[in-house]
Amino acid sequence: MSDQAVNIIERVEKFISPLLADMGIELVEIQFRREGHGWVLRLFIDRQGGVTLENCTAVSREVSRYLEVEDPIEQAYHLEVSSPGLERPLKKKEDYIRFSGRRARVKMQEKIDDQRVFIGTLKGVEEDDVVLSIEGQLHYFPLAGISRARLILE
Repeated sequence: MSDQAVNIIERVEKFISPLLADMGIELVEIQFRREGHGWVLRLFIDRQGGVTLENCTAVSREVSRYLEVEDPIEQAYHLEVSSPGLERPLKKKEDYIRFSGRRARVKMQEKIDDQRVFIGTLKGVEEDDVVLSIEGQLHYFPLAGISRARLILE
């Protein structure tokens, strides 16, 4: 990802995180990337009980107002707001706690016992380790060593 894209994501996130919190909505992820039809600023939001179309519309309206005033993006782009879906990414320590009991796929930055990807049931967080039950055994993965994680459906 380019420095410009990272800068735009950071600026947008700094503004919208408190705005969404006031709306009772969690910011899961921001993406800013070039796609087939041009640049896209994509916001993934969530809330207890799930995200509705009305939530997406309200967030889109509020974020659009900010983007019009602050104008942090020079090139033309499309704004998209959506739910992260049933296989949502796990980004923060709180995500691993909130979704304890659910199945997850965890990809580590470095191999552990010749393996980088682990699938199991989330059991929460102890200290700074994500706890995953795999075939009935508890495994501990340092949060800082996780490159990607998401809920899975089975």
